[in-house]
Amino acid sequence: MNDTRQFTRRGFLKATSSLAAAAPFLLPSRIWAAEGDAKPNAKIIMGFIGTGYQAQHLMNGFLNSDEVQIVAVNDVDSSRREGAKKKVTEFYSKKTGQEYTDCKAYTDFREILDRKDINAVCIATPDHWHAIPAILACQKGKDIYCEKPLSLTIAEARAMANAVRKHERVFQTGSMQRSSSEFLKACELVRNGAIGKIKEVYVSVGGPSKACDLPEETMEPGLDWNFWLGQAPTRPYNSILSPRGIHKHFPNWRNYREYSGGMMTDWGAHHFDIAQWGLGMDDSGPVEIIPPDGKDVKKLTYIYANGIVMHHGGLKVKDADGKEKESGYGVVFVGENGKVFVDRGKFKTDPEKLGTEYKAGSLPIKLYKSGNHFSDFIKCVRTRERPICDVEVGARSATVCHLGNLAYWNKRAFKWDPKAERFLNDDDANSQRDRARRAPWQGFISDYWKA
Repeated sequence: MNDTRQFTRRGFLKATSSLAAAAPFLLPSRIWAAEGDAKPNAKIIMGFIGTGYQAQHLMNGFLNSDEVQIVAVNDVDSSRREGAKKKVTEFYSKKTGQEYTDCKAYTDFREILDRKDINAVCIATPDHWHAIPAILACQKGKDIYCEKPLSLTIAEARAMANAVRKHERVFQTGSMQRSSSEFLKACELVRNGAIGKIKEVYVSVGGPSKACDLPEETMEPGLDWNFWLGQAPTRPYNSILSPRGIHKHFPNWRNYREYSGGMMTDWGAHHFDIAQWGLGMDDSGPVEIIPPDGKDVKKLTYIYANGIVMHHGGLKVKDADGKEKESGYGVVFVGENGKVFVDRGKFKTDPEKLGTEYKAGSLPIKLYKSGNHFSDFIKCVRTRERPICDVEVGARSATVCHLGNLAYWNKRAFKWDPKAERFLNDDDANSQRDRARRAPWQGFISDYWKA
């Protein structure tokens, strides 16, 4: 993906959209021909699919936008579902001074997608419930903001990207570090050669998920457990997977393979994403993945076609006493002439002057700048441009995470063709790019991805 922006027809639409506040304007009807597209100058009508802990943060972001109106919420847990409806109702009632009654609550997300008045959806479900709602939303003409990691499998990531392109939807992946200035700064420095030719990258995130082995627990009424499981295998209820009610923590379904890729995908969708951005690999990926063997290979290692080596694990640095420790940064780029360290709210360079002399947008290669992940999505819904973390970006970053997990789980190295998105001469590995799905959720992925 080329991060430089050319002045195209879409760019023209972007520029003219800024005049909306000053005067109304008309666009050809074919630009807004899709059933769910937001009309010029009208509010973007939005529904929420999944209303758990992370969804509450996302909801705050969209509620506080004057360009959005939330009219529908969905969750398989009655407490969360009704709690989200109450939150929306109270927010708009207080804001307008009038009782707001337009927010409806649904158990089945497909009822939201069937509504012709809804232009966009926010998907904030567990990872195993990203792909199918996203694909169906594309078919229904909705634009999509979807939480990271994009998918549960490599096949799902590609199917989602294909569906978005086929149905010409706007899709923002929730890897929102791309909308933070420290990460933009780090990646612009790297892409402009400030530390010379890149040799290595270190990405500090947690490990892979494991097979679910949780015991059965008694479930209180109010949860559609079968719907929560969805495509995943049938198993007894356990509160670690879906805590009842409006909880104040991130549930640990993330630790289990049936629903997620562990911290490898959960945080990897942030930090591997930044590594991909800094390396200019938003439309590609590594060509070899080597798991640690305890001897020669100490960390899971990715190798790119240009020779760059990326390590799963932090860079070791020496403290004041000369003892080695982790650098404490999520991503470290190591070049021939220096290093760039970056994490949330943290940035430094070695040598230090590289960072102090930098000014955003002052270097020849200028990356996409977004000051706010929600606003960027809203803007692109209007202009029909691709947002900073377009579906292809999310698919490629998620695939890097999935490749690492497959190397860990299989305890062997793989060679990967990032263009074809296939393992080389490895039928067994290629069969693991996707998983079987429980009825009635088969077919959705294969409609947009062929093994």
